[in-house]
Amino acid sequence: MLWSLAFYIALVLGLCAVMLGLSWILGERTQYTKATLDPYESGIVHVGLARFRMPAKFYLVAVFFVIFDLEAVFIYAWAVSAREAGWAGYIEMLVFVGILIAALGYLWALGALDWAPKPRKLPASATTAATPAKA
Repeated sequence: MLWSLAFYIALVLGLCAVMLGLSWILGERTQYTKATLDPYESGIVHVGLARFRMPAKFYLVAVFFVIFDLEAVFIYAWAVSAREAGWAGYIEMLVFVGILIAALGYLWALGALDWAPKPRKLPASATTAATPAKA
């Protein structure tokens, strides 16, 4: 039984070596120039640096989208088998959707879905010192 595993590993490694060797032999040889090393996307020549930092909000929204999109798949699967699941499945789906709504409310209250930063409020002592005294 161990010899079959060793044969399989050798076969996979041999196939990888053959594919890499053939691509090296048959592959196109290109000369790299400044134009070939420039980033090029959708027919638009880049302006400025290609590497810039994205705010973390973009990643958070992407993760939230993936999470809630995956939950939509679960709800769709439940909808397909709703008759077979019966009332127990219906109650379980209500609990599931309730947890989703609670999570969305928590994210909303936390401010994770806000794009703009909240305006800063000055402390009470700074606002009284900044206003001139009325005579």
